[in-house]
Amino acid sequence: MASDPVVPGPPPAVAPPGMVYVCAGEVTLGSPCDFDEDPVRTVRLAPFFMGVHPTTNAEYASFVEATGHRPPKHWTEGRAAPGTEDHPVVWLSWFDAAAYAAWAGKRLPTEDEWELAARGTDGREYPWANEFEPGRCNCRAAGLNSTSPVGAFPDGVSPFGCHDMAGNVWEWTDSWYDAKQERRVLRGGSWGSGQMSVRTCYRGRDLPTYWSNAYGVRCAQSVAD
Repeated sequence: MASDPVVPGPPPAVAPPGMVYVCAGEVTLGSPCDFDEDPVRTVRLAPFFMGVHPTTNAEYASFVEATGHRPPKHWTEGRAAPGTEDHPVVWLSWFDAAAYAAWAGKRLPTEDEWELAARGTDGREYPWANEFEPGRCNCRAAGLNSTSPVGAFPDGVSPFGCHDMAGNVWEWTDSWYDAKQERRVLRGGSWGSGQMSVRTCYRGRDLPTYWSNAYGVRCAQSVAD
C-alpha cells in the first residue's frame, strides 16, 4: 500500500495551485550510503511550497510562447510531440529551468528543500518507504525507456504529496555541487536511472549549461511571512 501524503507538523499554509506546503523546522538529511551523501546532518529549513509534479511540456510551452525563450531541442516547430503535453519537459539546462521558474513567479528549490519534500521528516530512502519497489516509479526497472505522464505512478507519492520525485526526470536545483561553483545539483533520477540513483538522498550533478533528454525542473516557492 502506498504511503498517505500526510503533511506532518503544523497545519499547512494555503498552497498555490499545483503546489503543496512543506513544513519548517529541524530535519535530518543525507545518508551514510555514499561519500557524496555523507555526513548525515541536521538542518533548519523555513517552510516552503513545492510543485506537486515536475513542469510539463504544456506548462513550459506557455513560457516559450510568452517570452520567446528557445524551445527544447526535440520539439518540432516549437511544439512538443502530440500526446506528450502532460509529460515532464526535458532537454533543459539549469539556465532554462531557472528562467522558467522566474517567469512563473517561483524559484528552483535548494537541494535540502528538494530532499525534505521527497523523503519527509522520517528520513526514508525512497518517497514511499525504505525499500525499492520498481512499480512505484518510472526508472530503468519500469522498462518504459522514456518519460511518462506526471502522476502516472501514484503509489510513489512522497509524504508531502509530491509525485515523480523518484525517476521520470532529473530535476535541477539551485544548489552548487562543488566549492568551485562549476556544477549544479540535480535530484531524483530519471526514466533511465537504476534504483540507487532514484533514492531521495542521491546527488546528481552537471554543468549548468548542459542539457539532456532526462533533465527537467520542479519549482518551489517561499512562504510569505
